[in-house]
Amino acid sequence: MRIFIAGATGAIGRRLVPLLVAEGHQVTALTRRRGGSSVAGAGEAGGRRTGEGSPVDGGGVRAVVGDVYDVGRLREVVAEARPDVVMHQLTDLASRDFAANGRIRREGTRNLVDAALAAGVRRVVSQSIAWAYEPGAIPATESTPLDLHATDATRRATVEAVATLESITAEAPEWVVLRYGMLYGPDTWYTKGGLMADLATTGNLPTGPDITSFLHVDDAATAAAAALTWPTGAVNIVDDTPAPASTWAPAFAESVGVSPDLPTDHRARDGRRELDPSAARTPWARGASNAHARSLGWTPTHPTWHTGFTS
Repeated sequence: MRIFIAGATGAIGRRLVPLLVAEGHQVTALTRRRGGSSVAGAGEAGGRRTGEGSPVDGGGVRAVVGDVYDVGRLREVVAEARPDVVMHQLTDLASRDFAANGRIRREGTRNLVDAALAAGVRRVVSQSIAWAYEPGAIPATESTPLDLHATDATRRATVEAVATLESITAEAPEWVVLRYGMLYGPDTWYTKGGLMADLATTGNLPTGPDITSFLHVDDAATAAAAALTWPTGAVNIVDDTPAPASTWAPAFAESVGVSPDLPTDHRARDGRRELDPSAARTPWARGASNAHARSLGWTPTHPTWHTGFTS
């Protein structure tokens, strides 16, 4: 297949491109700088921008200069690539700028999908997240509604941007939305030297009952490659073990060389942390199920963060 990727030098993209080339696909990678140094964001869901200075030209990959916000140029480079599939792996989380990330989900997706449709592309694969579901007591499935009526304005803005991304993607004749779990591993926030490792060092990791579904960044890439032939729809791409922070935080801290002796729930008093037995789970922090992805033949190489954090 001919594949056009926006986000090829992000945390997921830099792992995805070699997989696609190894499978014999022709890859065109969008970059904002000549020489293939960066794109308009990093791979998702908890990632950080690491594309600066990461070459993508060569080795079966053609880099093209453009910007997802430059509509005319974007349409030009997509049309020239004549792709069978357009893959959207863009986010903008370089400095935890969630407004910028929301913009790329809304405007960036609009521009990319419009360019794909104008070029006659039939299939679009887009990156989404697995923690935008409405509150519930068990891990969410793909049929669970998104939390569009969240009372918290910041969360509601995030979910609305995700819903916009997904609805625009669904305008393609064939489409797959990959709802990734919280990414960990190299080039993400959850790794040595990453944002969450810094929080562990300062004793500021979340340690309460809120549940997270994690995903190793390598498994995110294999799912994206597999999605080239999946049926239309949304798919949760998460590991097998949703877990509360009281369970995963000590394990993560230990994996980055920090003492795992963290309180399970906490509140602040006079600048100190202490146990808070009244802490309750945030209703939407419920985790997600990967049963559908497994039914499609995807199996995570890292089925649980228990071992994945130290791999």
